[in-house]
Parts: sequence; structure tokens; C-alpha cells
Amino acid sequence: MQISDDILFRTLADPTRRGIFEQLCREGEQTVGALTTHAGISQPAVSKHLGVLKQAGLVHDRPAGRQTHYSARPDALAPLTDWTRRMTGFWETRIDHLEDLLRRMDQ
Repeated sequence: MQISDDILFRTLADPTRRGIFEQLCREGEQTVGALTTHAGISQPAVSKHLGVLKQAGLVHDRPAGRQTHYSARPDALAPLTDWTRRMTGFWETRIDHLEDLLRRMDQ
């Protein structure tokens, strides 16, 4: 499933969702109950955030009996990594041009 960069950025812009995603990256697969303990918000709110993360392709769910286990999909961050790489190259080029200009001005 290809998710647009905008959806990925909007999803991770929320600090609570970002925290839930980071928790799953650090601790591995967890239930909604375990995530609620760490999130400091209600279980329905955690479930809603997980739904948004799942829709953005950042988490995967695995039903097991009456519980659902969630795990992070760090590979879904590839568009963010690509964008950061492009922006790094852009700014490095701009800074190099600025350094050249300043050197010429000093002469």
C-alpha cells in the first residue's frame, strides 16, 4: 500500500501518535492496554490514534482472541527518510553556495 507523504507527515505531526509509534518501535508488539498505560490517555483515545497510525501504514495489527496486538512498521518511514535526504542535499548545496559567495566577498 502506497501512502502519500502528506498523510505520513500529518499522522506523525501529532505528539501522542508519534509517542505511540515510538513506544512500539522501542518495545515491540503491544496490546492497546499496554500502550494505554504508557500514553497517559484513555483506551478509546489510544485506539483512535492506532487507527490513524494503521491507516497511514505505520502500524500493523494482529488479532489474538479478544485482544489485538500492534506492532510498528518502521519501513513505512521510507518516504520521510527520502524527503530528509533530499532536503539535506538541498541545504548542503545552498550552504556551499553561500560559503563561496562569502569567500568571494572577502577577497
